[in-house]
Amino acid sequence: MSSKQTDGLKKNTFNRRQILTYLLGFPIISTLVGVLTPIVGFLVPPATGNAGSNERVLVGTTKDIPIGQGKVVPVGNKPVIVTNTDQGVKAFSAICTHLGCICIWDENRKVILCPCHDGQFNPLTGAVLSGPPPAPLPPIPISVEGEDIYVGEA
Repeated sequence: MSSKQTDGLKKNTFNRRQILTYLLGFPIISTLVGVLTPIVGFLVPPATGNAGSNERVLVGTTKDIPIGQGKVVPVGNKPVIVTNTDQGVKAFSAICTHLGCICIWDENRKVILCPCHDGQFNPLTGAVLSGPPPAPLPPIPISVEGEDIYVGEA
């Protein structure tokens, strides 16, 4: 072999040091990607269909939620509690104003209940009846057309 062929061969081959550099760089890069991915995912919120919009959403019927009953329904990416009382159908945010737990309908007491610290809310007004919540549940616009119950504004 001529010296030119040998020089060309040396330039295209890897030596041990280069191979070790590449092998050691891979775990470092993998670790950085593994650490940065959840951070970027937290800082850049996902796009959701109707999050934050006031678009009307069908959440059930008066047969699904008869008088004296309540039900938590998802609207966009937020829970809403719909109650059907003698005075009509009402809707409130189902996120407790105390620590952000999801409220439920308490069938026995006929109140909106935060199961985390036994906070109780009025099913007509969302006002705090007892417990640690500092503020009432925010009301959500609701309308009933026939038997269909819609949450949100038209």
